[in-house]
Amino acid sequence: MRTPILKRAATLSLFLAIVVTACGSRYGKPATAGSQLAFGVDMARRGLWSEALFRFHQAARLEPQNPRVMNNLGVAYEATGDYEKALGFYQQALKIEPNNRELRANYGRFVEFYQAYKGKEGKDKGTGAQPATTAPAPPPAAAETPPREEPPREEEARPPA
Repeated sequence: MRTPILKRAATLSLFLAIVVTACGSRYGKPATAGSQLAFGVDMARRGLWSEALFRFHQAARLEPQNPRVMNNLGVAYEATGDYEKALGFYQQALKIEPNNRELRANYGRFVEFYQAYKGKEGKDKGTGAQPATTAPAPPPAAAETPPREEPPREEEARPPA
């Protein structure tokens, strides 16, 4: 009678070990910046910004000069409404890797939003004045080509009949 109980216990133990191993291996080793970054991205996609911030900070602790980590911290702080911190992290990412197009695009998009937000904030307070603290323009990139303007399509150029 003891043998079936031992078999069940062994089977259950093996099953639990496999499940725990499978659950833990999704993000790799938890002590690496890459696994923390991947976990944070997954949490951000689910809208769990507090957990994403925690994971991105863990990644930053492990790799403080990783521009992707700094950029993701900027994104997470922007999503939570802490625009001052977001600006700082976007700038840190660009300081580490100033010629990265993705970082420059994120920063440029954020600065455009942030300046409009700060301007609206000043108007909402009744002053109508732009606050003195605005985000600086991103540093110049190495040899970028300007966007090409396309002529209007024929149906857009004609007045309605």
